[in-house]
Amino acid sequence: MSVARKWVFPILRLVVFAAIAVALVKLAFFADPAGEESPAFPTGQIVEPQVPVAIGTIRNDVVLDGTVNADAAAGVQATLTGEVRKVSVAQGQWVDAGAEMMQIRGLADDGTTRWSIVKAPISGTLSEFDTLVGEATSVGEVVARIAPPTFNVTATLDPADRYRLLTLPADAQITIAGGPAPFTCTGLTITTGSTSSGSGGEGEGAGAGTSGTTARCAVPADVTVFAGLVANMTIAGGLAENVLVVPTTAVEGGSGTGVVYVVGDDGASEPRDVTLGLSDGVDVEVLTGLEEGEVILQFVPGAPADPGMGGPGVIMGYGG
Repeated sequence: MSVARKWVFPILRLVVFAAIAVALVKLAFFADPAGEESPAFPTGQIVEPQVPVAIGTIRNDVVLDGTVNADAAAGVQATLTGEVRKVSVAQGQWVDAGAEMMQIRGLADDGTTRWSIVKAPISGTLSEFDTLVGEATSVGEVVARIAPPTFNVTATLDPADRYRLLTLPADAQITIAGGPAPFTCTGLTITTGSTSSGSGGEGEGAGAGTSGTTARCAVPADVTVFAGLVANMTIAGGLAENVLVVPTTAVEGGSGTGVVYVVGDDGASEPRDVTLGLSDGVDVEVLTGLEEGEVILQFVPGAPADPGMGGPGVIMGYGG
């Protein structure tokens, strides 16, 4: 034990100190030149994200937030210029289509007396009716309004989504949270400009003006709904299975035809025309112009950055 203390431990300490001294000399006088680069400059490079052309399925369902509305009340017009001689109904009363509402007496061009019976054009509740016996009328004057017991669902459609609905289906699927089971809403129409959605109180059907592009369909009579309910409208624009698909961000254009940028073996990209089919807003079907397995740029060169996708170009690595 005395030999270890006298010779072994001192020798080991000398070896350790010598190694430390050599390391310090190397760091002081023989530093790696590559380590002298300024950390303020990037050492990586900008890499354009790439994706392969793959086989997939496109379900072109356009889902919209909508509202249940009472159908607008129908106006009842006087059919003769003259005087009301008989009133057969009262405001708030239910009337059937074709029921007598009032009788008007007037004069013909030859001076003879004429009679006209005003009938209900539709079935519903008389939401407006204040005509009195003895009141004067003129042809075409609105003398009453009838609110039908029917409803519709309306939803605002992004004009860009019209490209996804070039072939409009006849109906849509409606889901109401806390309401009846999902049901089919018929008579689907899409209009652009000012429309009357008929979003007044229940049974009144007072039309409320809206603008923009609107999708509208009729609620079946056997489905119980109420005006003002929030509804989801799903419009099925088509289904394409086992087709070539690419991200919509990779396509310049988007309706019928477009341009993608194909990456060659040398890493360079070149534009190529493609024919497009269905799109679900994320991916788009490619009908012609590409083959499965080809590599394309994920983003169109020069396109605005998408924060959710990392932008058209991603910086890979940064010095410092």
